[in-house]
Amino acid sequence: MRDLAAAELGVFYAPAVAYEGTMEPDLTIELINATVQIEQPSADGRRTVGTGFLVDAPTPDGRPRTVLVTAAHVFEQMPAPDVQVGWRFQAGDGAWRYNPRPMTIRVAGRPAYTRHPTLDIAVMAVAAPDAMARNAIPLSWLADERSFTDWGVGPGDEMMTVGYPLGQSSNRAGFPILRTGRVASWPLTPFEHYPTMLLDITVLGGNSGGPVFMASYGRRRPGTEQSSGAFIVGVLTKQLELEIGVVTHAVYVREAISLLDGPGLLAAPPGPNSD
Repeated sequence: MRDLAAAELGVFYAPAVAYEGTMEPDLTIELINATVQIEQPSADGRRTVGTGFLVDAPTPDGRPRTVLVTAAHVFEQMPAPDVQVGWRFQAGDGAWRYNPRPMTIRVAGRPAYTRHPTLDIAVMAVAAPDAMARNAIPLSWLADERSFTDWGVGPGDEMMTVGYPLGQSSNRAGFPILRTGRVASWPLTPFEHYPTMLLDITVLGGNSGGPVFMASYGRRRPGTEQSSGAFIVGVLTKQLELEIGVVTHAVYVREAISLLDGPGLLAAPPGPNSD
């Protein structure tokens, strides 16, 4: 196995001169809108690219807060203190405009982001433009310890991810590219023993940090007539030599966000069977 720091994060040459609770009906569109490109250009014309997504995670006292979630190695492989985040804005005529803006990830050489202590997840409270902050997905849409069991998630289930493979977007407005794959490993739980899972999808440079999610609206919770089963499963963080993606479970995104408010209680460190 190898980290996406070298192969998945992506360094590209550019020319000289982006569940509990009630969900909106289409999680796919919601996550496309919440996902942004993270980029750091260098003086030699190269650009290092990763993916991040926005989560609406209020502070314990109820103040609004927008958190950017990505793979920790995305930030760690960007040596300069500032990155470009690909914000998007919609004009009155319906057209979208891509407008990347700088964001500081290091102050005096120290990270301005928070990394999960054992897994490849980084989170950071950001001052997103109002239009983008409104697109942040609720924290409750992240899968918790019960989600996989409650919805019977298993090998072969189709999942989706959005991101910027090879530093490309789906259009000039900077929207991410949607891709699909299937769960390729077993067992998936308990998470403290299996903090990651495999996804049968070709991982390309720039995908790292993208959300992985289920949007199977025909899926029913066992023993009920409820039909939903849509939630954020985790974050694409690594790849195997076979180009199979490795997904870090969303419970660890929840834990990393909790660290923004103090040390808190974390799950047990990954066991000997962890990736």
